[in-house]
Amino acid sequence: MGQFLNYRFALKAEDPERLLYLAIPIEIHETFFARRFVQMITQEYQLKLLVFEPIKEEIVQWQN
Repeated sequence: MGQFLNYRFALKAEDPERLLYLAIPIEIHETFFARRFVQMITQEYQLKLLVFEPIKEEIVQWQN
């Protein structure tokens, strides 16, 4: 997440209107991102998530 936050910071300086989403596989969303601590970090830093199914190559969820 640190690299993502640094990239978002740099992007904001160049194009403040652009939104950056963190793309994560559904398996990671259902395991790692289900942890309370990770949910708190996601809320604190207002992370926008794009959850995808890698086998089907489909977007499952856009989370703002």
